[in-house]
Amino acid sequence: MRVDFARLNHILIPKGKEGRDRFRASRFGRVIIPVVGFFWGSLTDEGRILVLVTLLVGAFGIDVQKSTAYILFSVLAGLLAASLVASRRLRLDDIAVSVEAPRRVTVGEPVTFTIACTRGAKHRAPARAVRHPIRVRGPFLPWDGAWLDEAPDEIVVPDTGRAESKMRARFVQRGLHHLDPFTAAAVAPAGLACGPRITSEAVKLHVVPRIANVVKLPKVVAMRHQPGGVALASKSGEAMDLLGIRPYRPGDPVRDLHARSWARTGVPVVREYQQEYFTRVGVVLDSDVGDPERLEAAVELAAGVIAHLSRGEALVDVIVVGDHVHELTVGRSLGYLDQALDMLSTVERGPVLKAASLMRRLEPYLDRLSSVVIIAHAEGDERLAVRHGIEAKGIACSTIVVDDALVRSIAAKEALGW
Repeated sequence: MRVDFARLNHILIPKGKEGRDRFRASRFGRVIIPVVGFFWGSLTDEGRILVLVTLLVGAFGIDVQKSTAYILFSVLAGLLAASLVASRRLRLDDIAVSVEAPRRVTVGEPVTFTIACTRGAKHRAPARAVRHPIRVRGPFLPWDGAWLDEAPDEIVVPDTGRAESKMRARFVQRGLHHLDPFTAAAVAPAGLACGPRITSEAVKLHVVPRIANVVKLPKVVAMRHQPGGVALASKSGEAMDLLGIRPYRPGDPVRDLHARSWARTGVPVVREYQQEYFTRVGVVLDSDVGDPERLEAAVELAAGVIAHLSRGEALVDVIVVGDHVHELTVGRSLGYLDQALDMLSTVERGPVLKAASLMRRLEPYLDRLSSVVIIAHAEGDERLAVRHGIEAKGIACSTIVVDDALVRSIAAKEALGW
C-alpha cells in the first residue's frame, strides 16, 4: 500500500524524462517555471518556513484597527523581500557543479550521489573576497524514490579548489531513471534566500533487479559445434583446433609465426587457434503475469540464472522477454552481467505467450544453442508446445515454474537448486 500511495502523490507529475521535457517546453511550463523558480525556488528551507509564518501573521493582522500584527507582518515581508533582492547578486559564475553516481544500483539498496563544486584557477578572487556558503539540492525524485538523509550541510569552495557534498537515496522500482540535474546556489547572509542556481548534468541510473541465489541448474550435457567459432573467444598459441592464419599484431607470441606464409606473402602472419565447441544457453522469461510480486520474482530468478551461468563455462547467448529477443553473450569475457541486468530492469508485463510466435522469434538462434532455460509462471499447453518445439531441434530444454513456494524462497534469498 505504501507504494500505491506514493504513486498517488505523483499522479500529476510526469513519470519520465520525456514527459517532464514536454511540460517544460509547453506554454504553461515556460510561464510558471521561471515564476515559481524565482520566488519559491530562491528561498532556503528557513525562508520557506518564514513565508508560512508571515502569511499566518498577516491573517491575524488583517484588521488593522483591532490588531497591530500587521506591523510584524510588514517587518517579516520586508525581510523576505530584501533577502530575495540581495540574493540576486550572489552569482556563481566561477563555480562548476558535477555529480558522481554509480551507473546502476540494486532495487531497494541505497545509492550515494557525490556533488562536487569546483572553482577554476582563472577565476581566482582577491584574498579578502567573501566566500558565501553554498547549498546543494537534489532533484525531485520519481514516486519510487526517496532521499534517506536530511539536506546536506553547506559547503565553502576554496580558491582553485573543490568541495564535495553527499546525498543518499533509495529506489523501490526497477527501471531506467533519468533524474533532473542537481543544483547549487550561494546563501545570502540572512540565510533566507539563495542566489541564482547553477546546475549539473542530468543523471541516468539503472535500478536493476535483485539476483536470486541460484546455486544449481539442470545439468547440460550437450555441446554444439559452432561454425566459425566465437570471434571474441579466439586465442593464439594454445592446444586447440587451428582456425587459420591472420596478419601479425603487436603482442602475438613469436612462436605462433607461420614462416612459410610469411615467406610467400612478405607479410608476417601468425597461426590462430580457436575453441570450436561451446555450451550456449538461451533464457526465456515468460512475462505474461498480472501479479507484480510474481513478475518481480521471475525477473530476479532470470537474473540469478544468468549470473550462475556466467560464472561457469556456458555462454548466455539469447534472452527472450515477451515479444523481444535480446542477443547478448555473457561469460568468457564476451559480455557483462551488468548488460543483462540493465535489460531486465525494464521488464514489464508482456503479452500472452504464443508458442508459434515464440518459436518463430527463436528460430534464427536455435542452431547455435545447446540448451534453453524457460522461466514460466504456470504449466500450460502453449508452454509445453514451446518446450517440445525446442527439444525437437535436439536442444535440451528445462522449465522452471515460478509458483508461490518459489516466490517465497526468492524473497527469503534462499539457495535455489534444481
